[in-house]
Amino acid sequence: MPGLVPSLRAYARSLSRNPHHADDLVQEALTKALAAEAQWQEGTDARAWVFTILRRCWLMGLRRGKREMPWDEARYATTAAAEKLSLTDLARAMDALPAVQREALMLVAAQGMSIAEAAAICDVAQGTIKARISRGRAALRILLA
Repeated sequence: MPGLVPSLRAYARSLSRNPHHADDLVQEALTKALAAEAQWQEGTDARAWVFTILRRCWLMGLRRGKREMPWDEARYATTAAAEKLSLTDLARAMDALPAVQREALMLVAAQGMSIAEAAAICDVAQGTIKARISRGRAALRILLA
């Protein structure tokens, strides 16, 4: 599991858009995964299993009324000007996407998962993931143009 932490943190940050909340989310997911280790089936993808736990933790947090913090421009003001512009623009564009499109893009494009893995994590059909990625990319092109 230690090898999964960087990928889990990146995914959690894409979902929560808050580094502190993302770290808490990763910790909660890993704690639940370790507690339910007996439920993991040998021969299945442990990475997808833990990502699914993390996603469900995030959804439960939303249902409990935990809300994401707004983008804090001052926190990221120290980056280089050109890098800041592109990262800020991309972050704002990603933030403007619906959560399901942002999630699909992060799993497939940023985490390098297959369509099948992302579909299993999100508990939807592969075609749904493909559609979310397509719509998300189209929206990003418009937002970044």
